[in-house]
Amino acid sequence: MIKTLNTLFVTMFGLGRIPKIPGTFGSLATVIIMYFFFHVLNLSSFIILVGLIIVFIFSFPAVASHIKDNENKDPKEVIIDELIGQSIPIYFYEISHGIKKSPDEAIIFYVVCFVLFRFFDIAKPFPVNFFDENFKNSFGVIMDDICAGFYVVLSLICFMILINYFV
Repeated sequence: MIKTLNTLFVTMFGLGRIPKIPGTFGSLATVIIMYFFFHVLNLSSFIILVGLIIVFIFSFPAVASHIKDNENKDPKEVIIDELIGQSIPIYFYEISHGIKKSPDEAIIFYVVCFVLFRFFDIAKPFPVNFFDENFKNSFGVIMDDICAGFYVVLSLICFMILINYFV
């Protein structure tokens, strides 16, 4: 039973078992979940942060347990790392824009975050590739997506600086 619950957790309730592009589906599900939490349920950012931290902490032993007897140390069905990495830029957007947010603006921003995150997760620029290639364990599985999430944040900050500079 614990192994089944663990598998449900690391595969985001089986979403990672989709045969084609499971990471993309995991990222898309995260975008939808985060929008629902912030804009439909209007949960406080603190509650969402606590939830993300719990998922982050639990993901290390959960992924380690899931891949322990697996020859492939980064199987495609493990997509909890996509939830963690994709949540980073969305969470920072939400807390940086205070209480008043336009749902339409949020949707556009979430789409941009989704596209950029998938780009960095697939292209794997340094240090994303460093974690992916050098840590064949739960740490590497999770940290490459965290780095990709922070690349999205950095890209958006640079874009905002450039827009303010030229406009």
